[in-house]
Amino acid sequence: MIANRRPRPTSDDRELRLWKVGRALIITFAAAVLVASGVFYGLVYLLDFQEIDTTTKLDAKTLFDLVKLSFGVVAGAGALVALVVAYRRQRVDEAGAHREATRLHTERFSQAVDKLGSDSPAVRLGGVHALAGLADDAPDANLRQTCIDVLCAYLRLPHTPDPGTAELENHHLYLALREVRHTILRLIGDHYRRPEGTHHSWQGCDLDLTGVTIDSDMNFRDARFTRGTVTFKDATISNATVDFNGATFSSGLVDFGFATFSGGRVDFGFATISGGAMLFADTTFSEGCAVSFANAEISGGSAYFDGATISDGTVSFEDATISGRTVSFVHATISAGMVTFERAMISDGTVSFEDATISGRTVTFEDATISSNGRVYFMRAAISSDTVSFNRTTISGGTLDFSDTTGPAPAGLLAAVGSPVPTTVTLSQAWAPIP
Repeated sequence: MIANRRPRPTSDDRELRLWKVGRALIITFAAAVLVASGVFYGLVYLLDFQEIDTTTKLDAKTLFDLVKLSFGVVAGAGALVALVVAYRRQRVDEAGAHREATRLHTERFSQAVDKLGSDSPAVRLGGVHALAGLADDAPDANLRQTCIDVLCAYLRLPHTPDPGTAELENHHLYLALREVRHTILRLIGDHYRRPEGTHHSWQGCDLDLTGVTIDSDMNFRDARFTRGTVTFKDATISNATVDFNGATFSSGLVDFGFATFSGGRVDFGFATISGGAMLFADTTFSEGCAVSFANAEISGGSAYFDGATISDGTVSFEDATISGRTVSFVHATISAGMVTFERAMISDGTVSFEDATISGRTVTFEDATISSNGRVYFMRAAISSDTVSFNRTTISGGTLDFSDTTGPAPAGLLAAVGSPVPTTVTLSQAWAPIP
């Protein structure tokens, strides 16, 4: 669950800060006097008046000018009073309209939730679309978030597994209810892809899919994540794709912690990660699953796979550019899967396999470039034979640390480092560089 979420401000909150009439009038008059005084003295300065010609005689013209000035002051004061009163009336009308819109929204919300709890899958499907429409038309962000929370909560509800065709009626019911869940997943993706601030956009809202089974594709392609939290913690991604291809992450959080990938795929290809974080901590990868950051640009955000178990499938950073922050596999166990940084450019970021256990298949940096302030850490990692490869890797100024690493030297590493070993490279004491 998403905890400690702060409610977004609404128009009702602003109404509570509306000044009383007396205070508003005093401040308005004071502001008018200050502005008028500033204009007067500004004109005096610009016109270069030296002094005021004084006279002790009050003629009819001067008296008439004073009368006109008095009426002008009274008229101006009246206009200010009318302005303040009109402003307050407008605010009260807006607040009343908001309360009426909220009341209608609440009525529609109750009807939609009732539909979502129906025994009929068709009625539930209507409730899903009704809630999505309510989120689009919500008077404020908090009400929109409430609608999204209910849709996510429906996905988190336990559901009966497929009984198979032996029980044909229950099998058809399972397929119908699965269609309801798939519709929610599709609608979420559709709304998150719309630019923030436009009608029907849910960007910036929180999305809580904790523990959900995702067996249908979710499309976040080209979406922009500027705030909010999207969590897939403890979720199961089974033979489905969660597509972030081309998405932009400048803030916020996407969390796959403790998720299980069983033939599923998460694609961050060509994504731009300039802020926020991607969390895959303690995630389990099995049965040919894949997480792809191929061609992604990671310049300000981070991707954490700390404690992950990769027993099959692939985590790919092929052709990625890591120019800031961290890609971390600390304490990860890679037993039969593959983690690849082939042709990646690591120029000002960190790739860490500290305390990782690497056996079975391969962690590869083949044809990668580690330059400038790029950092690759394998401290205290346990490497089995032929499981890590630096073949054809270009190392030009980056930092590599293999201190206390156990196992054989990675393929191609000593050749890539060269001799003498640069001061920015720390090798395990059991390894000897090529003479």
